[in-house]
Amino acid sequence: MDIPAYLRRLGLPGLESAAPSADALRALHTAHVERVAYENLEIWLGRPTTVDPLESAARIIGGRGGYCYHLNGAFSELLAKLGYAVTRHVGGVQLRGAEPGVDGNHLVLTVSGLPGEANPGGVWLVDVGLGDGLHEPLPLVAGSYRQGPHEYGLRPSEVAPGGWRLEHDPGGSFQGMDFAPAPAVMAEFAAMHQQLSTSPESGFVRTAVVQRRDARGVDQLRGLVLSRLGVGAERVTLDSPRDYFAALADLFRLPLDDVSDREKEKLWARLHAAHEAWLA
Repeated sequence: MDIPAYLRRLGLPGLESAAPSADALRALHTAHVERVAYENLEIWLGRPTTVDPLESAARIIGGRGGYCYHLNGAFSELLAKLGYAVTRHVGGVQLRGAEPGVDGNHLVLTVSGLPGEANPGGVWLVDVGLGDGLHEPLPLVAGSYRQGPHEYGLRPSEVAPGGWRLEHDPGGSFQGMDFAPAPAVMAEFAAMHQQLSTSPESGFVRTAVVQRRDARGVDQLRGLVLSRLGVGAERVTLDSPRDYFAALADLFRLPLDDVSDREKEKLWARLHAAHEAWLA
């Protein structure tokens, strides 16, 4: 992994020589969710990906994003290289109305060894792959936490003994997330990644999603519908390829320099057809 290039992508070149700390972890986390979009456009471009963290890191350094396996996978490698005690966990995100469970549809990170006044145990929930989820790490301490327009609840999990549950804000895009306490390896997510990226029943296959979190809210692009949650909330349909690709570049830091004009034409055609089907 090219650590200097990754940190430049985050706008934090000075952290390469910084000792691990809760403040530095917070800076890395917030920069990641603000500068590296949660996105599944590779699926819509017909470009297969893997859960290999180094592959994901190279794509991020090159100006793209990804979803949980890519974002948290790459971020965990970066943290480890910077000296943080980071652990991967098998998690499960549930949409509204779904039963809690840990099915491996989410990769979760914790970082230990960084105690503070509000977190004497020194363990932090770290997740840059939750889309409209966390802006900053959370102390792994039961309680309620507000970040911008969202309030989160954190408590011991009822479905993963020894694990934890994150309750999303009622205005968020999902209901909650549970994760198991045991350390996980990336191979444990390969089968679910294959399903999520190829199955016609997958939400990622049915809808192109791009999200970017900041301190005051979330920008979200689902298909051709662009919305803002938080300060300055609004909703608009992007009805031209010019507007769509401008939004990707300007709002989500996704200029798609790695995508040819022909690929963009095909992507727009797929998105427009899906939008028309949704309207119908």
